[in-house]
Amino acid sequence: MVRQPLTPEQIEAGRRLGALLRHARAGRDLAEVAHAAGISPETLRKIETGRLPSPGFGTIICLGEALNLPVQELAATWRGSDLSLEAAL
Repeated sequence: MVRQPLTPEQIEAGRRLGALLRHARAGRDLAEVAHAAGISPETLRKIETGRLPSPGFGTIICLGEALNLPVQELAATWRGSDLSLEAAL
């Protein structure tokens, strides 16, 4: 099975999500947060920079828990709705 390329909208959603995660991590060490979420630091780095714009659901749930971000806020950021990063800042 071949995976379809991401749309520009999906890529932008990944960038918004990465920015929210980076903001929520603030002063915490990237490796510490990655370890708490059960992923590699490189994976977290890729998500935060938008190089991995479509991470798995379980990864997002674990990152939300590690960063104390509600799933609703993560979803709103992904969708670009009113509860997005701009509202969180």
